[in-house]
Amino acid sequence: MTFQPNRSLPQEDVDERVERAITENDVVLFMKGTELMPQCGYSQRALELIGTYREEFETVDTLESLAEFRTALSEHSGWETIPQTFVDGEFVGGSDVLAELEERGELAATLEA
Repeated sequence: MTFQPNRSLPQEDVDERVERAITENDVVLFMKGTELMPQCGYSQRALELIGTYREEFETVDTLESLAEFRTALSEHSGWETIPQTFVDGEFVGGSDVLAELEERGELAATLEA
């Protein structure tokens, strides 16, 4: 897949993809890049933290249409930054929040779905 930075998806399509990903998955990580090739350190960190406690979770690459994903995600979380993690349809946070939960020993329980 070739990344074309000036190309984006219609907002309605992205809104639908975000809604479907949040409702159909116990844990979903919206990130920059893919599970095999994260494209930012924060996404990599979130991926590692979630992967410590869960074998199965969904990832969504937001780089395909970054501005539209930011808009769609902010409707669900109030945040525009990426990565964003949702568990059982509820916004948990980005890599910083996941790291804080890990430090407090609460991440495993948070990711149980």
